[in-house]
Amino acid sequence: MNIAISTSSAPAAIGPYSQAVDTGRLIFVSGQLGLDPATGDFAGAGVAEQAKQALSNLEAILVEAGLGLTDVVKATVFLKDMADFAVVNQVYAERFTGPILPARSAVQVAALPKGGLVEIEAIAVRG
Repeated sequence: MNIAISTSSAPAAIGPYSQAVDTGRLIFVSGQLGLDPATGDFAGAGVAEQAKQALSNLEAILVEAGLGLTDVVKATVFLKDMADFAVVNQVYAERFTGPILPARSAVQVAALPKGGLVEIEAIAVRG
């Protein structure tokens, strides 16, 4: 049975979707922008601030599901500008420290919701 995961510690969904879906073993976390859950505004104008907040939002959703970043097996990073890859990579490396790092894809997109600079989604495994 699938269960929707929701927490006020991450921004509410801005469309008809769940923050995450828990299938019992796999948790699929929807893409997280760098929005401050308290204000609904971006955590900063720069990609580093937005990436840090996006990862904090992702982690808050995982915690609600009883997991953490170490349970992530696959992440996808969406960038408004691939020139920001190195900066986002540095922020990402600060939060994902191993020993086994998630598989990851990073792609440039034409635009992100609300004019964001980065969005990160993930799949985590329970157990």
